[in-house]
Order: sequence, then structure tokens, then C-alpha cells
Amino acid sequence: MRAPIFVPHTDYEEHPVNEMKKRADDFYEFLKKRRTVRDFSERPVPREIIEKCLLAAGTAPNGANKQPWHFVAVSDPEVKKKIRIEAEKEEHEFYNRRAPDDWLEDLIPFGTDEKKPFLEKAPYLIGIFAQNYNLGENGDKDKHYYVKESVGIATGMLITALHHSGLATLTHTPSPMGFLNEIMGRPSHEKPFLLLVVGYPDEDVKVPDITKKSLDEIASFI
Repeated sequence: MRAPIFVPHTDYEEHPVNEMKKRADDFYEFLKKRRTVRDFSERPVPREIIEKCLLAAGTAPNGANKQPWHFVAVSDPEVKKKIRIEAEKEEHEFYNRRAPDDWLEDLIPFGTDEKKPFLEKAPYLIGIFAQNYNLGENGDKDKHYYVKESVGIATGMLITALHHSGLATLTHTPSPMGFLNEIMGRPSHEKPFLLLVVGYPDEDVKVPDITKKSLDEIASFI
């Protein structure tokens, strides 16, 4: 067994308490402005922005540093069309057969249905895949740990990075999502985690009139 190797952590920056409070306040106010949108502009997004945001997501903490994720960024119109067709098939089943009445009732304020035009209109779709293991050159399995947790954290950081860059996002999870493996050319040991729609919001975009829970509702201090 190899010995662990440690290096000095020279990137950490400490700030005075007053500055820490301001930075926390500013970041909260900034993130409060993030909203999920379903109407996207067709304006192109430079690829280098997507690349840098994916690199930011790749810095996420994860089990044993296995980095058990793979991101597929899709801008090809024909591929996006294929994704929309397959996603809408699953959404049709969901809205008409699978979803219980209480779930459909909870979705009414958001005005969603089986039609997903944003999958073609938005400049980028990012397929996020969770890797339960990796395959070495000789075919041996390299097991990954805390996969869902790790990929979930990376996804949150990706959404935050895209928001910080000035882009809007939509988290889309048609179920099941196995069709993404075939369309995006990913192996069977990778499981689709989420489809992230990315771009500029449409000029006249509207969002649901909703609020977030208060601190007392989401957190406890003991």
C-alpha cells in the first residue's frame, strides 16, 4: 500500500470577520437572483464559458477523489432534437400514466407539461452522468464511492458557476433517462443523473411567483 503524499495548502485565503460577513451577505444576495427558467433565447454561448464552468464543477469534493462524473455538453441541433423526442416520450408517459394525482397537483403552479421545446432552443444541453466505477485499460473495475453525493455536489457547483457567468439553467429529469446513454455515446456503467439546460433567458421570460423557506425552516443550531 502506497503512503499518502501531502503538500502545503497555499491557496487558502482568510478574511477579517467583517469582510467574511459581507462576502456571505453578497453571495446570498447574488444566489437569490438565480431562477430556473423554461424559456430560452437561441443566442449562442461561447464554448469556452461552458468549458470553464465544467472545470469549476470538476473541483467539487468527492469520495476518495475518484471524481465519479462525466459531463456531455451538446450544442448540435440534430442531437438536441433527438434528445427532445425521447424526453417527450417519457414525459408523455409521466403526465398521462405514471404521475400520481398529488404530484400533478403540485406541478400546477409551475405550468409544466410534456412539451419541452427548450431542449431544442437552448444553445447547450449538458448531460451529467454518474460513474459507479471506471474501467482500466485491462478491463479491471475501479470502484467509486459516494457517487450520488459527489455528483450532486458537482452539479450544484456547475449550476452556480453558470449563474455566476451570467447564464440561466433548468434542471430536467425525464424518467427513465437511459436514452441519454445511447444518444450521448456513454457506456452502460454510467447512469444519467440529470440533464441541465443552459443558455440566456428569453427576453420576455417569466418565472413562477414562489418564495423560499426561511432560515428557521431549513436549519437548526444546537
